[in-house]
Amino acid sequence: MAQQHSGNLMMISLHGYVAGTPELGKPDTGGQVVFVMELAKRFARLGYRVDVLTRQFEDQPAEDRINDNLRVWRIPFGGPDFIRKEDMHDWYGDFVTNVLSAVRRNNLQYDVVNSHYWDAGVSGQKIAEELQIPHIHTPHSLGWWKAKDMESLGEGKKANYRFDERIEKEFVLYRSCDHMIATSEQQVELIEDHYDLPSKHITMIPPGIDEQRFTATTPTVLEGIRKRLNMTKHDVYVVGRAATNKGYDLAIQALPHLLELQPEARLVLAAGANSDDDKALVKTWKQQAQDLGVGDKIDWRGYVSDDELADYYRAPGVFALPSRYEPFGMTAVEAMSCGTPTVLTTRGGLFEQVEFGRHALVADPTRPKEFAAMLNMPMQHEWVRERLMVEGARFARRTFGWTGIARRTIEIFERYIGRYDDP
Repeated sequence: MAQQHSGNLMMISLHGYVAGTPELGKPDTGGQVVFVMELAKRFARLGYRVDVLTRQFEDQPAEDRINDNLRVWRIPFGGPDFIRKEDMHDWYGDFVTNVLSAVRRNNLQYDVVNSHYWDAGVSGQKIAEELQIPHIHTPHSLGWWKAKDMESLGEGKKANYRFDERIEKEFVLYRSCDHMIATSEQQVELIEDHYDLPSKHITMIPPGIDEQRFTATTPTVLEGIRKRLNMTKHDVYVVGRAATNKGYDLAIQALPHLLELQPEARLVLAAGANSDDDKALVKTWKQQAQDLGVGDKIDWRGYVSDDELADYYRAPGVFALPSRYEPFGMTAVEAMSCGTPTVLTTRGGLFEQVEFGRHALVADPTRPKEFAAMLNMPMQHEWVRERLMVEGARFARRTFGWTGIARRTIEIFERYIGRYDDP
């Protein structure tokens, strides 16, 4: 019989639109919000009482009750308007004060704080110290890596990412928390090397997927999905927020080379663009496609709704994750779980975990021809397609099912719970 746990868990994820059903595609609302909520749901199922703390702004309710063991609790601070994640920490003092006030006023007890991303981490450390409970931090991305990557793209200064400030705060946070959970081996190495942290202070646990939702489907059903979504086996699908590091330009640069090998190929690009900056980026990419003479071979879909995600993963011939910087690459795992051959880059956290040619294909994100050759492989060779479909799905489901990920995370919590109890 599966072990049942009990305890009270405070999870903190501050930026974006956090909810039981997140509004994906909105600013700062993507893979991390999915990660936090899916993990929270499994913790609740395994017996923990979980409060997911986030920021209340715009017209959001103070609380979403998801089930008997789980709620999203929104704490107001920083005014009524959206605040981008790079600036969130300017207000964290008010968040900490408001949380501690509410916890004491309501006589709430927590056994552990689990924070996500550095803005929540800095706040979570203060809260854990005040409440005398352990703090386990998941960084999701690292300021050092992102700064280096953006610098190579000439993006750092223009976007005002405040990297120096972020890296300094991360450095102190990583030393102060009780333990860190990294989402890839690559991230563990970067934390050890560039934040000078001993390996025993870090555990690698990858993100998970909803194994019930992201599944392959029968050829007959797939035919209907493709017809409905106007997609074919020669389509390459890319999905994500409109951001420079996501590599949409690499996919576009690879397209002329792919068309030499597969004249029927198309790119289906679902770039969620909300802000003016995002829309300007999409405009730049469209111009790039026109300049390369492939504008008519790209289908721009914009934001894909949550209930359509799985079918969009199933419909193309190939799924591509062309990111130049990607802490993990959740969309690729979801696509693999749906049985779609997947091409990654060597710059993502997932690259370290897949077996090339068995689970997925990989290419250097600075080499469009190489990327095009990998996109072509499953379209050109049936045996490659079939192997990636079967082995990729098996790997994704066994390695990244959320319940297993939650159990591994709880083991870390239980190692530290009680550490600060009075002797």
